[in-house]
Amino acid sequence: MSTTSDRQALVIGASRGLGLVLAGELARRGWRVIATTRQDSGELRADADASKGRLEIESLEMTSPEELSALRERLGGRRLDLLFVNAAVDRGDLPIHEVPTDMFTEVMVTNALSPLRALEALRGLVAPGGTVAVMSSEQGSISRNTEDGYELYKASKAALNQLMRSYTTRHADDGHTKLLIDPGHNRTRLGGPDAPLDPQESIPAVVDVLEAQTGAPGLQFLDLNGETVPW
Repeated sequence: MSTTSDRQALVIGASRGLGLVLAGELARRGWRVIATTRQDSGELRADADASKGRLEIESLEMTSPEELSALRERLGGRRLDLLFVNAAVDRGDLPIHEVPTDMFTEVMVTNALSPLRALEALRGLVAPGGTVAVMSSEQGSISRNTEDGYELYKASKAALNQLMRSYTTRHADDGHTKLLIDPGHNRTRLGGPDAPLDPQESIPAVVDVLEAQTGAPGLQFLDLNGETVPW
């Protein structure tokens, strides 16, 4: 593992919301951070300009295997202590039988398939003892699905969790810590203005969890307090 001052992280999906705050918090703690964005982000650019070189920006459309491959080539000489994939879309609160097929495909590709493609494309950059993490949600917990609503989003996060379990099974001996993170319900474009949590408060707690779990074996599904979320 790298020394504290040389820790490197790649945050996929950092143009806004939780990913933006995550990249900034890591840089604030002394990590060297590579943050990806689909399109130019003024906030991310401002954070990079103020970071004294600790935060750099890469362009990536995560749903594109070709762009993932190109990013892997550009970062070929890097060694990461943390690879964190943050990506999700929500297309409203339709019951599943009313969801158009193209909407179903879009949400599943973005929320479940593409994060695992990203891990597979980039995992070779993660140093022995490093961490591979994905932003999940309590909404993906089957046992906690006891209230109506957001059926497609819930299904996509449950699919993400299952695929991460399969990923862990295939790569059980790679020495990487593997985490699914539930950051709680935050006031973001996705979470809405009435959500109870402020990302500026919840994301530092998430980073505490990431740092505390370094070197832990297997796969864990944890919330921002480090507590296990039931599958």
